[in-house]
Amino acid sequence: MKSKTILLALALYTSTSFAQKLKGSDTVLPLAQKEAESFMKTNKMSKIAVTGGGSGVGLAALVDNTSDIAMSSRKIKMDEKMKLQDAGRAYKETIIAYDALSVIVNPGNKVSQLTREQLEGIYTGKINNWKDVGGDDLKIVVYSRESSSGTFEFFKDHVMNKKNYASSVLSMPATGAIVQSVSQTKGAIGYVGLAYMDKEVKALKVSYDKGKTYIAPSLATAKDKTYPVVRPLYFYYLTTVEKSVKPFIDYILAAEGQKIVEQVGYVPLTK
Repeated sequence: MKSKTILLALALYTSTSFAQKLKGSDTVLPLAQKEAESFMKTNKMSKIAVTGGGSGVGLAALVDNTSDIAMSSRKIKMDEKMKLQDAGRAYKETIIAYDALSVIVNPGNKVSQLTREQLEGIYTGKINNWKDVGGDDLKIVVYSRESSSGTFEFFKDHVMNKKNYASSVLSMPATGAIVQSVSQTKGAIGYVGLAYMDKEVKALKVSYDKGKTYIAPSLATAKDKTYPVVRPLYFYYLTTVEKSVKPFIDYILAAEGQKIVEQVGYVPLTK
C-alpha cells in the first residue's frame, strides 16, 4: 500500500511539474489557446492554462512571478523592464507571429477606406461625424481597448502618431466586446486583431501615403508587407523557467505551430 501511495504522489508531481500559466494580450489569446490545445494532445503530461486581460496585465504577472509567460501585442515598456530588473528577474523575448491590426466599422456604413490622418482625427476627437470622411451625416461612436491593452498602445503609437485618445472614446475590456459593439452600432468604429474579424463587421482599407493607395487587412497583404499596420506578437518569460517553457515555445516556432498561426488568422514567421 505504501508503494502505491509513493507512486501516486510521484505521478501527481510529474503531471504538475509541466504545468504552465500564460497571461496577457487578448490579441494573442485565441492563438495561444489553440497552440496549447494542440501541444497538450501530443504532450500528455503538460498542463497549460491561458488567460487574457491585456498585455499590461500579463507583464505585471511576470513581474509578480504569477505567470510563466506574458503574452503581449506590444514591446515591453521601460518601466516594466525596470520592475523586472529591481526584482532581480532576467527575462527573454520571443516573437511568435505577426498580426494585421484591422480597423472595423458596422457593415451598414458606406465608408470603406480611411487615411491614417483621418483615423488620427477620429480617435483624437477632431473628426466626429461620418460626413466629414465621405459617409452619412451620422455621429461617429469610437471604441478602443482599455489602457492596459497592448493594442491600445500600438494603435496610439503607430496610427495616432502618439497623440492622446479623446475623452469621448469608449474603452472596452476585451477585443470581442469591440466586435460586438461595432456590429450593433451603425456609427461605430473600432480596431481588432485580424483573427477577430468576422462577417458581423467590415474592415476598412487604410492609407499611409495620404490617400494615394488604400490596402485592406488580410493574411496576404500582411505577408507581402503592403498593409501598413502590421505588428509582432510576443511571448516574455523569465530565464528561471526557460527549461520548462521552451518545449512549448519551440513547438509554436516550428512548422506545426506556425501552421496553427495561419489557421487562427494571424501571420506566420517567415523562414
